[in-house]
Amino acid sequence: MPPTDHAAVLFDTRHDHRHCLKDALDRAAALCRDRGVRLTPIRRRVLELVWGGHRPLGAYDILDALKAERSGAAPPTVYRALDFLREQGLVHRIESRNSFVGCPDPDTPHGGQFLICRTCGQAAELNDSAIDDAIRLSAARAGFAVGRRTIEIEGECPNCRQD
Repeated sequence: MPPTDHAAVLFDTRHDHRHCLKDALDRAAALCRDRGVRLTPIRRRVLELVWGGHRPLGAYDILDALKAERSGAAPPTVYRALDFLREQGLVHRIESRNSFVGCPDPDTPHGGQFLICRTCGQAAELNDSAIDDAIRLSAARAGFAVGRRTIEIEGECPNCRQD
């Protein structure tokens, strides 16, 4: 399967974020409906916040946004929502930043491969099966069973490189 080039789309200055956000929320609703799980209003709102700017967002940033909108928002609420969204493949955790980003391919099981701009903080997911296959093959030769795999590549996005 050829790589899905979400990074090129995201880093394109013509990227329509409103359309991107609407598409992500619509896909999440359909996926949850098809799986027979509930995308509750709080889960949907957390997903919307995570997709808000294509920058990794921490749980306490999400909590602060929720507290501004509704009283009674608490850390367990956010963590339960994030756990659900991760289980459904709707968000990924950026390990190095202890934060979360939306997944553009929630229908397809895959490892996380991310380009993270050290200047603006924007993060884009790659979904290159050749990378996943190479990791599995190398690990198998070493007798290692691969579980979760996340690759984070830090650098500078095209927009920041132009400035």
